[in-house]
Amino acid sequence: MRAVKSVITAAGNLKRKFPDENESIVMLRAINDVNLAKFLAPDVPLFKNITSDLFPGIVLPEPDYTHMIACMKNQITALNLQAEPYFIEKVIQLYEMIVVRHGLMIVGLPFAGKTSALKVLQGALTELNEKGLMKEMKTHMTVVNPKSITMGQLYGNFDEVSHDWSDGVLAVWYRVLAAQMDKKDRRWLVFDGPVDAIWIENMNTVLDDNKKLCLMSGEIIQMTDNMNMIFEPMDLAVASPATVSRCGMVYMEPHQMGWKPLFNPWKNKLPTCFNEDHIKTITELVEVIIQPLIDVVRNDCAETTPTQDQNLVTSCFRIWRGLLTVFDNENFITTLDKKQVHVVIESCFVFSCVWSICCSINTEYRRLFDQKFK
Repeated sequence: MRAVKSVITAAGNLKRKFPDENESIVMLRAINDVNLAKFLAPDVPLFKNITSDLFPGIVLPEPDYTHMIACMKNQITALNLQAEPYFIEKVIQLYEMIVVRHGLMIVGLPFAGKTSALKVLQGALTELNEKGLMKEMKTHMTVVNPKSITMGQLYGNFDEVSHDWSDGVLAVWYRVLAAQMDKKDRRWLVFDGPVDAIWIENMNTVLDDNKKLCLMSGEIIQMTDNMNMIFEPMDLAVASPATVSRCGMVYMEPHQMGWKPLFNPWKNKLPTCFNEDHIKTITELVEVIIQPLIDVVRNDCAETTPTQDQNLVTSCFRIWRGLLTVFDNENFITTLDKKQVHVVIESCFVFSCVWSICCSINTEYRRLFDQKFK
């Protein structure tokens, strides 16, 4: 029923925005906006087949997000990220979910871009507000790690001796966001940590339609219309169905982005003394060698602990950049001839690959990795 209500809410928003639009188009777009974000890549074609059977011959017009995408790209550049089409699509889905749900979860493994998506959307909405476009609001974001503190520190508790009430972190921030800030602004309270039944069950009244936080002290704080509770877990393995059904879902997958978007932001921070020839050598090393090495690890080796491609590549880039800090002193490059500079860059790269991409595999596979690398 909650899912149906979200679809009806989304359809109502669209109908008010486009009163003369064909109702089949309005309904299909509402269903897509609410549901597409939570599907895995293999499920999307199945979902589209179902909706095409329900709405035969209906072709959706492309929604006009020209201004928003332009602002998003400005924020992506400012944050030194890459404007991947998949990432932009997910940020738009996140925005559409925020419009229809006051409680939502961005679920996905590390390196899926969850935190970056929130930062980009926050910046883009604030920029749209400053430019007076799309009737958007300035956006404030407060981040809390709910598993870093006890339940009493999160919600508040009574002192065992004096019975004095002490507010928790959530209670304080919730009250500030609900009462003191400009009612015309968006406010997001982000919980960046695992979702489990121990702490989130106390938030069911907030995630329900009454939007009220009920504290043990007897205080009840009403959420305002422009507030959102956003959860950012890796998975929902220990979340209860009661909580999951109350929240909108945006699912992000790291393999859809791959590791290549990590390269250009890293390349932007290389020593300033490197010329185009040096950058070309670095680019060739990355493009030619890293993917085959990852394929060796994935297909021919066993890992001591599971890793992701982006995890290995990030470690490689960090070690490599650490070794290249000798070039931060611009006088150092003048002491070497052209060939020696390339030798240093390549030697540092080999060292970085061995101590990052190779480091998670079992000892028995290291000779195989050594042969493939050579």
